[in-house]
Amino acid sequence: MAGALPERAPDLTAAPEAIAAELPPEVVAQSLGEYVRAYTARIRAGESGVLPVIVAMVAIMVVFEAISPNHVFLSPVNLVNLFQQSAVIMVLAMAEGFALVIGEIDLSVGFVGALGAAITVQLVQPLTTNWPWWAAILAGLFACAVFGAIQGTLVTRLRLPSFIVTLAGFLIANGLFLKVLLLGPFSGYPNLAGQSINLQVVYYLMWGSIDPVISWIGAAVVVIGLGLFMWLGDARRRSSGLVAPPVSLTLVKIGLIAVIAIVVVGICNTNRANLGTLEGVPWVIPIVLAVLGAWTVLLQRTTYGRYVYAIGGNPEATRRAGVNLAVVRTVAFTLCSFTAGVGMLLYASLLGGMSNNVQGGQYVLYAVAAAVIGGTSLFGGRGKPLHGILGGLVIGGIYNGMYLQGLSVEWEYIVTGLVLLAAVIIDSVSRRGSSSGSVTRV
Repeated sequence: MAGALPERAPDLTAAPEAIAAELPPEVVAQSLGEYVRAYTARIRAGESGVLPVIVAMVAIMVVFEAISPNHVFLSPVNLVNLFQQSAVIMVLAMAEGFALVIGEIDLSVGFVGALGAAITVQLVQPLTTNWPWWAAILAGLFACAVFGAIQGTLVTRLRLPSFIVTLAGFLIANGLFLKVLLLGPFSGYPNLAGQSINLQVVYYLMWGSIDPVISWIGAAVVVIGLGLFMWLGDARRRSSGLVAPPVSLTLVKIGLIAVIAIVVVGICNTNRANLGTLEGVPWVIPIVLAVLGAWTVLLQRTTYGRYVYAIGGNPEATRRAGVNLAVVRTVAFTLCSFTAGVGMLLYASLLGGMSNNVQGGQYVLYAVAAAVIGGTSLFGGRGKPLHGILGGLVIGGIYNGMYLQGLSVEWEYIVTGLVLLAAVIIDSVSRRGSSSGSVTRV
């Protein structure tokens, strides 16, 4: 017909593949099969999530187990050592995540955390101040939080670049750290050796272990608690008519958590001593998991967390929605420095004290690298505390495997840099692919 309207081209953005790629799988999935298909579509669209870092971790384990002397990489004693060596980087990466998600960066975390740790170590010295261990830890973490709040205020209120502010903070914190080390009778090297209970508590943050029986009981409590939290939370959302994951997916997640808990406790409860007995889960593991759990709930289950991601994604739109950007950003920098204090306190426990040999600059680079390798975006708006854990394990695995091979430290830097570069390329390509909307390409 002459007067007929021309036939419209099909709207490709309305295709099921496009919907599955643009929305989280939980939104479109009503069964485990639908979830898997939606998640696969997101991967094909460039939203790979934590898949690359999981693949990297598996590759590291396979390669180093195959080439390590006597195949000791996956032995219980080495796996526990690997986690202890990686714990500092993992916590610092979670700290850096607060800055990266809002589209900023914090270059001061290494020495700000070291400053807080030095304050704690000095305050528990029995010959000088002899503070209770809990008060000394709180004092060190409070100092870190105040330092972060000042930096956040300068960035948000005066609109100064976070790169410059935190670089200045890096230098200032380094100087204050060296000043604190000179207090007391230890000539710059306060340590945690001694019979004082306050010294021992701080020392055992990294080196202490939980009784094997209590380790199993604790693992069961954690699995049951997390399982109930996830199950009841999803059930409440369904009863309210809100979007919730399929029941089968919730059960799979709970089962996966249970398997991981059994494997970790089983490995840690193996006798790791050449002479005598060394069994049980190291205290550092529940400490790191507590930080992970607290910040995961904060960022993913609270209004503040939604504001953080909104600012990282589109600060102008978030401001127009009535969110106080200055407050949210300042709190993010405060939490960043506070968490860095936790990480460097673990470092002090690892060393058995503090010294002026702390490589604060190197730890900053590792923190950023671990967060990005784990999946946190350098462009803001995307990242989870879990990404810091995964990235820290990758860097720790590289370091541990190369140490077992007897390779020099320069190879560790080269390989870590290449992995970081690959992670940034994946992040950039995935963002470009998702923004282009070309979800049908394989």
